[in-house]
Amino acid sequence: MPTFTFEAMNTVGQTVKGEVVAATSEEAITKVRGMGNFPTRVKEKAVKKTARGAGGGRSPAAAAAPGARRRNVGNVSTKMLTQFTRQLSTLINAGLPILRSIRILEQQQKPGPMRLAIRYVGDDVEGGATLSEAMARHPKAFDRLYTNMVRAGEAGGVLDTILQRLADFMEKSQALKRKVVGAMIYPSAVISFALGIVTLLLIFVVPKFQDIFKDLGEDLPLPTKMLLRTSQWVHNGGWLFLLGIPLLVFMGKKLMKISAGGRYFSDTVSIRIPIMGMIIAKTSIARFSRTLGTLIAAGVPILEALLITADTAGNEVYARALMKVREGIREGESVAGPLRQSKIVDPMVVNMIDVGEETGELDKMLNKVADTYDEEVETLVGGLTSLLEPVMVITLGLIVGFIVVSLFMPMVGMIKAMQK
Repeated sequence: MPTFTFEAMNTVGQTVKGEVVAATSEEAITKVRGMGNFPTRVKEKAVKKTARGAGGGRSPAAAAAPGARRRNVGNVSTKMLTQFTRQLSTLINAGLPILRSIRILEQQQKPGPMRLAIRYVGDDVEGGATLSEAMARHPKAFDRLYTNMVRAGEAGGVLDTILQRLADFMEKSQALKRKVVGAMIYPSAVISFALGIVTLLLIFVVPKFQDIFKDLGEDLPLPTKMLLRTSQWVHNGGWLFLLGIPLLVFMGKKLMKISAGGRYFSDTVSIRIPIMGMIIAKTSIARFSRTLGTLIAAGVPILEALLITADTAGNEVYARALMKVREGIREGESVAGPLRQSKIVDPMVVNMIDVGEETGELDKMLNKVADTYDEEVETLVGGLTSLLEPVMVITLGLIVGFIVVSLFMPMVGMIKAMQK
């Protein structure tokens, strides 16, 4: 039967180390807790193998050093990771050992980064690593938030529950992202088609009228001159400039994201954009509230939870505010105090967090804040979409109307001259 080494906290907060003999890591955690200790780390003791490969029949791949036998696993889709997390939670809850659960899920996956990551995690667990340690070796597949929650679940002996919460967290985060992105697809498509149509008119239609106007030999109205000059500029290569503007904006934003100062400036400007900035701000608040609430509910220490939340906030403005909150807690303050001083969240959020700290239900309050802001973001996105539709129609109508009027104004003047 395998031997497990453990580190734990006793009833007076002292660190305790030792070994227990158990069939599985779950049984080892139960035995450590039965001693009156709170386990913080449980790991199967490595078994030395002979040159012939003795030692329980483990594969050579499992016995090799992790860095010597594998390449880095690429990024995996959130949808596949969420599905894997929920299925792993179900299998563990049903009583299956972790390694067997991982092997079952590996067989269900299609070839790709997700299957490769699961295989490597299974090899490491078979080699004596804990599940969180095995996952931490593949940060592109299992990020810091994921591995820390798994570690908390292992330490508390509630891995199945933590995995279920983690799957719920990822599903809600993705649902919010899909709502925002989906709402922006329609106006973006309409604007792109409108610009394409106007560009084609300026390149192919307006120049034909220019030849007609030359034969008239009369002075053209100012709107017509402006239209012809614009058409000539677009025809001579200006359309490349128009196409390059979005690319330049995209590349500029990417370059700014390289440095912390650039990210802070870009995110500060983003949250101050009318309407859209409000959506970005509320989305960021919902994201960090749900992340922090989920980590605290999983048993992750508050300082570590704040550090992870700041790393995964996705917005430098809120990340810096969370780091200030972390520094404040280290100095003996509450979460609500530094957050109130940062002035990046509404007073309602601060008050709810304050109440959560007083009642000992901070995780529940943070999740309520996230749910509230998710609903507000959905309402704002719906309102923005409804507002953009008439604005786009009116703008497109004005542009096309200007082109038509500018083209026919000289002809009206010519008809009046002929009538005289």
